[in-house]
Amino acid sequence: MGIVAGLDSSSGFTRIVVCDADTGVVLRQGFAAHPVEPKATEVDPQAWLLSLGEAASGGLLEGVQAIGVAAQQHGMVALDRQGNLVRPALLSKDKRAQVAAADLVDALGGRQAWAEAVGSVPQHAQLISKLRWMARAEPEAAQRTALVLQPHDWLVWQLLGRPARRTTDRGAASGTGYWSARTGSYRPDLVELALGHQAALPEVLGPADSAGTTPEGLLISAGTGETMAAAFGLGVGVGDAVVSLGASGSVMAVHHEALADPSGMITSFADATGMHLPVVHTLNAVRALRGTAEMVGAGDLAELSALALKSTPGASGLVMLPYLEGERTPQLPHTAGTLTGLRRESMKPEHLARAAFEGMLCSLADAMDVLRGRGVEVRRVFLLGAAAELPAVQAAAPAIFGAQVVVPQPADYTALGAARQAAWALGVSRGTLDPRTPPLWQGAAAQVFEPGEDAAVGTAVRQQYAATREQIHPGAFGPGM
Repeated sequence: MGIVAGLDSSSGFTRIVVCDADTGVVLRQGFAAHPVEPKATEVDPQAWLLSLGEAASGGLLEGVQAIGVAAQQHGMVALDRQGNLVRPALLSKDKRAQVAAADLVDALGGRQAWAEAVGSVPQHAQLISKLRWMARAEPEAAQRTALVLQPHDWLVWQLLGRPARRTTDRGAASGTGYWSARTGSYRPDLVELALGHQAALPEVLGPADSAGTTPEGLLISAGTGETMAAAFGLGVGVGDAVVSLGASGSVMAVHHEALADPSGMITSFADATGMHLPVVHTLNAVRALRGTAEMVGAGDLAELSALALKSTPGASGLVMLPYLEGERTPQLPHTAGTLTGLRRESMKPEHLARAAFEGMLCSLADAMDVLRGRGVEVRRVFLLGAAAELPAVQAAAPAIFGAQVVVPQPADYTALGAARQAAWALGVSRGTLDPRTPPLWQGAAAQVFEPGEDAAVGTAVRQQYAATREQIHPGAFGPGM
């Protein structure tokens, strides 16, 4: 079929993979850091183009026929009627819109109204909250704003030579707070509620659509957000969940429909294939492990893992609720972590280490149960993040999650997903691929772990954790959990 490229423009760097369009085999790669401060919360988007150019230098894109663009989510690029920047782009980690998000919840009549309207309750990172913040804090900039794009939308538009047609995709649109994955349409009234006036919004393309062709003849696919591209690159499908272990955590699954959740615990995204990606976030994951490592004097997480494996499931009755920074799932924003079950025999470093791993995984299993409680099927769990390589995680996760656990080999899955989308759009444009069926690329190399005979042990660990959670925070999840 040819050669395609996938571009991952994250908050700190640009990665490019060039792949065989038929098999997905990576032929060559490029990388460049963004010329911005790592902790920056706003940036001139030209930095993304400079990074792209550096990553693609040395003839990296020679022979490429189509490009897919994935980029950081929840960035806001506000433009005037001439397509010029109104202000620097706001990034996801900018938290100035927290009050604006709360204002919006009340302005529409509460969480239920938002969940029914767009499948999510406003959070500070979403574009709708950023628009509300700008309208209040920078009214002149808000008044000049005529078009609102996200990072991947803006990059696609630039690659195509800034045409009159501006596009996005279902995945990126579903994170704005003013597009519904359930209905597949914008809510312009919500944009006006936030910004104070109407603004142009990009056309939402389907998964196999192309955004256009560059002056040099390169086809540019619809593009998507980094979460959706990573899921596509991993090759997850119905019955799969992806658990991400960062300082905070998340559980994302593939589902056949959008979910409306008035509690706000589920954010319903669209994916890059025509399906849906309901996501539940936790505020605490690996940060609980790092804190425990400091407490017991472990030099790093590998040492903490080895220590934990000297204990046994259940950590001699020691239970850690890892809500160190408050918690989002369950909604306990002002709480703190809890350690219970202290007895003389349990007061050993290895039991505390084990309790930290089990607490982190049980908290994520609670998040997974939020999805399961809404009819989302989970038979297989992809575990991502550096902590997924720790033996203590791999030993405990299958039993605690009650599912097969897959730990993929580290790879540029976001860029691979973008490249796979480019191959799909290229094939559809040539009539060689069905717009309903993406190209079949080889799955990620991975280690696979089964619950096996440990399933009953995992159930006991979760029961011990749930009993402690209910004792300390009764009714935190409401009835049924």
